[in-house]
Amino acid sequence: MSKTWFITGTSAGIGRLLTERLLERGDEVIATLRRDGPLDDLKARYGARLRIVHLDVTDVATVRAAVAQAFAMTGRIDVVVSNAAYGLFGAAEELSDAQIERQIATNLTGSIQLIRAVLPRLRGQGGGRIVQVSSEGGQIAYPNFSLYHATKWGIEGFIESVAQEVQPFGIDFLIVEPGPTRTNFGAALDHAAPMACYDATPAGQLRDAINNGTFNTFADARKTVDAMIPAIDQARPPLRLALGSSTYHSVGQALRARLALLESQKDIALSVME
Repeated sequence: MSKTWFITGTSAGIGRLLTERLLERGDEVIATLRRDGPLDDLKARYGARLRIVHLDVTDVATVRAAVAQAFAMTGRIDVVVSNAAYGLFGAAEELSDAQIERQIATNLTGSIQLIRAVLPRLRGQGGGRIVQVSSEGGQIAYPNFSLYHATKWGIEGFIESVAQEVQPFGIDFLIVEPGPTRTNFGAALDHAAPMACYDATPAGQLRDAINNGTFNTFADARKTVDAMIPAIDQARPPLRLALGSSTYHSVGQALRARLALLESQKDIALSVME
């Protein structure tokens, strides 16, 4: 049976590829864009099965209006994919206030408000699925990505709580955590003005690695999307889906280290109880 999807951030990268794959298999997609153009070829090919809604996730009023428009178009939406995001790169004190505000408004507040907007409609139709495209950066951290990590850790915590609230209504969540992937994410990074005092620090070393193209190994974007779709289609998907060797190894290492630290503090933790 075909499904109806609502996907944000479809102009390029994972959002665009996911839209293509779903249309190819016969599903209907309501895709959001900030400007006209990026999906014109798909619209010409698939006609009414692709509907385009304008949305800027940093504007709460337009988020609510776009959600209302999308549900009015189809009556029912099976899967909502919160994918719109951007990356901010720089040591914490290098970042401008405007960059910080944009990062939080796009990745965190925008995702929260999208989820809040769709919940009553999914509840009213008897259920649905929300997919949040996060990152390995929702569970681990690199230098120079402090604000990006703040938003990804934040949205994952938000979802862990909300998932418990709405489970009785037949609404569930899947958090997708890709590692570094061959998309335009790196090219689109918003860079802070560098400070020379960080040149010889881990922040400066990572900046050099990104600038010279030696940062990490990359996953294939099409394979990433091809792994996402069957996971989303599952009757009972996992809360998190790790994608890429970087995610698997880095998150695993971080979780083991965190658990070891917790266990080492057992006596101290229990000593404060009444």
